[in-house]
Amino acid sequence: MTFRALLSIALALSLSACAGQARLASAEPPQPEPTWAFEASDVPVDPAFRFGQLDNGMRYIVRQNATPAGTALVRMEIAAGSLDETDSELGYAHFVEHMAFNGSTNVPEGEMVRLLERNGLAFGADTNASTSFSQTTYKLDLPRNDPALLDVALMLMRETASELTISDEAVERERGVLLSEMRDRNTYALREALDSAEFMYPDARYPKRFPIGAAETLNAANGTNLRAFWEREYVPEQTTVVVVGDFDRELVEAAIRARFADWQARPPEPQPDAGPVDPRDKGRTDIYIDPALPERVEMVRNGAWLDDADTILQRQENLLRQIGYGIVNRRFLRIARAEDPPFRGAGFGTADVFEAGRVTRLIVDTSDRKWRTGMLAAVAEYRRAMANGFTDGEVAEQVANTRTQIEDAAASADTRSHGALVNAAFALVRDDQVPSTPASVLERFNACVGKIEPAAVLAALKREAVELVDPLIRFRGRFARRREGLRAAWKEAVRQPIPDEANSETAAFAYTDFGTPGTVVSDTTGSLGIRTLHFTPLVSQQADRSRTRPHPPEPCHRRREMLDTRENPLATEMMSYFAAGGLGQHSQDDLDTVLAGKSVYAGLRADVDTFSAQALTTPRDETQAQLRRLRHRPRLPPRGRGAVSPCVQPLFAQLRATPSSALRAEISGILSDGDPRFTLQDPAEYRALTMAGLRDAISERLANGAIEISVVGDQSR
Repeated sequence: MTFRALLSIALALSLSACAGQARLASAEPPQPEPTWAFEASDVPVDPAFRFGQLDNGMRYIVRQNATPAGTALVRMEIAAGSLDETDSELGYAHFVEHMAFNGSTNVPEGEMVRLLERNGLAFGADTNASTSFSQTTYKLDLPRNDPALLDVALMLMRETASELTISDEAVERERGVLLSEMRDRNTYALREALDSAEFMYPDARYPKRFPIGAAETLNAANGTNLRAFWEREYVPEQTTVVVVGDFDRELVEAAIRARFADWQARPPEPQPDAGPVDPRDKGRTDIYIDPALPERVEMVRNGAWLDDADTILQRQENLLRQIGYGIVNRRFLRIARAEDPPFRGAGFGTADVFEAGRVTRLIVDTSDRKWRTGMLAAVAEYRRAMANGFTDGEVAEQVANTRTQIEDAAASADTRSHGALVNAAFALVRDDQVPSTPASVLERFNACVGKIEPAAVLAALKREAVELVDPLIRFRGRFARRREGLRAAWKEAVRQPIPDEANSETAAFAYTDFGTPGTVVSDTTGSLGIRTLHFTPLVSQQADRSRTRPHPPEPCHRRREMLDTRENPLATEMMSYFAAGGLGQHSQDDLDTVLAGKSVYAGLRADVDTFSAQALTTPRDETQAQLRRLRHRPRLPPRGRGAVSPCVQPLFAQLRATPSSALRAEISGILSDGDPRFTLQDPAEYRALTMAGLRDAISERLANGAIEISVVGDQSR
């Protein structure tokens, strides 16, 4: 199930904001639909992109980029997917995608793989495709910036667009692959997603158009009816070619024109509406039981789609909304981190249902049979936020984190990957989001950040979020319960008095004094310009990324011992919860506030015979080094069983719910001949794990082990 969520718009696109800008004049006569969204927007487009359209209506986007150097990505997207299928064509968009690799006018069936291999590409690794509700995308990753290879890639895209043969024989051979995929994907997750979509949108088109299709229609497919779908939907006006890589833009543009200019234009079929989505739908309740599903309650109301053009003023609105949702979800996270929390997690947000509507959801994940307690707590916090708004401190924390993300994006703009730039191009193609430069994003953010106040944040949130009045309520889990009980719990929750504001004061970072610095005992520069310093005591620092690997200071000829043993195979099992322990004077929740706006990472993982961590940071954030030093002298508070126990049952319920998950659960034990360090233990053993036990197991190693730190990045040596 795919929603184009406003909250998940790429940061460089959604955070550009500036106050005082006027919307485009609405009193003007209706204008023709622009070729590109930026033609009707005041958001300045990144000039490094080149946009074009052929006479036949096909569009293209080209961007020169050298990260990584000497490579490129080629994409072709058809604005047609499973929503375009008729009742007798279910699964045909996906079927046609498969047929693109099974013969065309100039590449006979079976020759494409050999052609790719001759050019250094592997089928699957460098060549792929995907089908969604709204589009079908073909992908080629080029390992070198060879113009001849680019021409081969564009030739294959053109073959797919207009030259497929789709013979009956090839269809019959591929049918088994499609039916096999259908069987493999018929998991508890897909069945639950289908049930959810059908409950939330009973009259909509999209729940009946999941891309996998239906066995009846796939069995009825032949060359004639698949070709009819392909010819109807694969037309120039619905096609966009994107090339990002280490090529001259003029060369790529000329190559695209040479390959696609003679493709004959045909009128496109408009894509049917994914809805309808009824904003009046309320008061219904659904219960879905599956032994593999952890417990969850959703409270939902739908609203009309907000057709917001991408303008500077709208981006400011989006930023305010994002801060509001961020604060509410930060409050939920704080509750979930309590010693005996009412829920494992909760979330609040609003998303588009394609262009048919929008949906606001309050989602609560709980331990088995704890749904009522979790619902009451989450609804209380939701109501408190919507009634009382937010504090200056909460807004400041979100703004600080947002500022850091924007500043980091601007600083690394010249090293963006091909994939990141392709995503920006497709955000324009699919969602009319203008790709602007990270520097201009930062400039506009700085111009208006002073106007981000609690009242403005709450107002923007309320303009988008649909009020949860008599909502649709959906329960999923392993144990059955009554619909009347769910509805009664909701009514009880909304009758409760709205809670008072919580005290959110947080002290300053308590750890800044680390005593006398170590002494450098050697300083050498070796191959590749790597400078190595040895300190007293045992610290090696190699001159923003940090990798720390502490281990016992034992003779190099002696084999290092593993903390996990056959007698205690779960000694380091809790390491994934290491950061949740916080520090002696700060809980993890406190740290999130104290360190807001800083590029730091406080986690640590256990490898076979070392502890290690990787962190991306910046020269301005010396706090990263402070945190790293603290993590080797842990002050972990002895938590009870709350950290891992609620996760055990859902994990074990899903372990053997599908063939692939069953294999993952057993393969390590099979390969290790049943070694308990690599074999799942009894669930009770995991429930008994505590943070205090982890502290006892690792403290001596972290306190006394030798430390190696590698630092690579943009900083003074």
